[in-house]
Amino acid sequence: MDLSIQQVLKKYFGYSEFKPGQEDIINNTLQGRESLGIIPTGGGKSLCYQIPALLLPGISVVVSPLIALMKDQVDALNNLGVPATYISSALTPQEIQRRLQQTSQGEYKLLYAAPERLTSEYFSGLAKKIKISMIAIDEAHCVSQWGHDFRLSYAAIAPWIAAMPYRPVITAFTATASDRVREDIIRLLSLDNPSVHLIGFDRPNLHFTVIKGTDKKKFLEEYITTHAHQSGIIYAATRKEVDSIYTYLKSWGIKAGRYHAGLSIEERNQSQEAFLYDEIKVIVASNAFGLGIDKSNVRYVIHHNMPRNLESYYQEAGRAGRDGEKGECILLYSAADIQTQKFLIEQTTSSEERKEEEYSKMQTMIDYCHTTRCLRHSILEYFGEKDLPENCGSCANCTQAYESRDMTIEAQKIFSCIKRMNQQYGINLVASVLKGSQNKRIRQLKLDQLSTYGIMNDMTIAAISDLINILAAEDYIYTTGGQYPVVRLGPKAVPVLRSQARVILRMPPRPEKAQGDSQLFQALCVLRQEIAKKEQVPPYVIFHDLTLREMSARLPVDHNSMLAINGVGEIKMQKYGQLFMDIIHPFTLEDTTSSSIPDIDISTPEKEPKQPSHMISWELYQAGSTISEIAKQRKLTNLTVQDHILRCAREGFTLDWREIVSEEEEACILEAVQRVGSEKLKPIKEALPEGISYYAIKAVICKLELSKPGAPGAAGEE
Repeated sequence: MDLSIQQVLKKYFGYSEFKPGQEDIINNTLQGRESLGIIPTGGGKSLCYQIPALLLPGISVVVSPLIALMKDQVDALNNLGVPATYISSALTPQEIQRRLQQTSQGEYKLLYAAPERLTSEYFSGLAKKIKISMIAIDEAHCVSQWGHDFRLSYAAIAPWIAAMPYRPVITAFTATASDRVREDIIRLLSLDNPSVHLIGFDRPNLHFTVIKGTDKKKFLEEYITTHAHQSGIIYAATRKEVDSIYTYLKSWGIKAGRYHAGLSIEERNQSQEAFLYDEIKVIVASNAFGLGIDKSNVRYVIHHNMPRNLESYYQEAGRAGRDGEKGECILLYSAADIQTQKFLIEQTTSSEERKEEEYSKMQTMIDYCHTTRCLRHSILEYFGEKDLPENCGSCANCTQAYESRDMTIEAQKIFSCIKRMNQQYGINLVASVLKGSQNKRIRQLKLDQLSTYGIMNDMTIAAISDLINILAAEDYIYTTGGQYPVVRLGPKAVPVLRSQARVILRMPPRPEKAQGDSQLFQALCVLRQEIAKKEQVPPYVIFHDLTLREMSARLPVDHNSMLAINGVGEIKMQKYGQLFMDIIHPFTLEDTTSSSIPDIDISTPEKEPKQPSHMISWELYQAGSTISEIAKQRKLTNLTVQDHILRCAREGFTLDWREIVSEEEEACILEAVQRVGSEKLKPIKEALPEGISYYAIKAVICKLELSKPGAPGAAGEE
């Protein structure tokens, strides 16, 4: 064939330009030199062996681990007029014999086969019957026990090649490989001084997101419904989970397929074909699906569970956007995913050394799920990329609102607790001690006697665990390997404990009116539930949570503003609009009176009564802390702390009123109260000069109440 590689590229594959690295690898192969190509998913690695196969004499053998990969590529090549075939266990013995016979007669340019086939008697003699010019080994990471998909059969490839009467040119390819795995590939495949082509791992068109603490199935149902015209893959960790998600989606009328090794070959093939040909838009699958599947228009890949390692995650997520268009890569994380992956490691890994490696990789994956830094940076740094920007502008951590927050006090509490627990326990137990849990094991170990017991009781155990994981992701602490890791202090934690360094973390901002918004959202949810019961439909049919949250934020109280809410159309406006506006209307009055909702302590009762929350704020205030400082330290709003101070005044504690309201301001407020009354704060505020705060108004009203006969304390100044 007298065509140049550019002419072959255009004639058979329709492209005018090569992707980065392709041309170098192809030229290297045509010149008889061996290569190792590390090319990310979507980087076009198949062309790196298909084009040389068309230009070299004789036949080229492609070693591939999956039937799906072989069939997909052979079908595509035959459609382009390239003579190619494959042999696999899915074919009858007669069909295999026929294809091998045609191969020996020189009817094909490419023959795809699994590594297990190479040791057969026929393959051992194939090189004597026909010229094999090139052997391309795909998914070469499978040869390394440190790779994420180790296959013992790959170990037979090098001996098979060595037994041939001559040595074809060898090329090996993988999408992801650490330095250690790359070294293994070269050594275990006996590559002869190969040129290593490390193509950049970055996929700029992919947007990465990690979502924690969500109802996963509900998220899938809503996401798929709103992206109904797009193709997507949902990955789950186990066959049972795949079946459960598949059944759930089908129950909501979503046309989906499923794919895992527990299904019959026929059902797997049917699902794969339907997905490839856009007969279904969504496929729910285990990690057995997708290796080598060249479906270019997958717009999203959602991981229902945390994968075991970053190699697997990036390879699977990379199946989105192979056409270069935008793709969404979403990971739905929950702490239960860790236990699932631990179970799988214990079930599928025999070597203790390999288990340790797997647990180490899993911890890196956990750190990825908790980092507040750039997600793309975390992935690329893991694969050895250098000089990376701290903000990619195209992942959830870089595009959503984060604020730098001083978490030194919280970090010191955590570090101190870890130290007092002798660095011998896991994250959950540390979090439980900090919370002040009455867990039986804590009492048995006498951990409830530690000075750090209960010092973070204003946070949930889950929130404390999340913060510990974030500190681990930021290298302040680390977890040991193995099935039962313990958390220990890293070098960065020491100066923090000594108050020689501060901990500044990027954290999601706290909503300014979280308490009020939460009340409104809950009220809207109650109304939605009542309507849903009456109409005998699921609540989301009335309005999605996102719609209710937008109502909570924007407070629509008329026809036009309600119609401007996403998810509210004319029909729903007519049916439900007024009902929801009636709930919203009181929240627009800003009527935050001194009778606001009291603090509710939902933590587990301790042996001795806890100090009331408002008294803790009062003691800090008396010690000289400002309202803002108390709110920040106790993770409360300024409004809550203000109410704590005034509550203490009502209970008889003396208060310097002039720290809150000046004499002139008090006179103005009293005059306004005489004119409009003291029942609601907003009319008083509107009658006053700008600059007088609601806190000052509430203080004057409190002082008035205390001046009445029978009040617990005097209203006068100290």
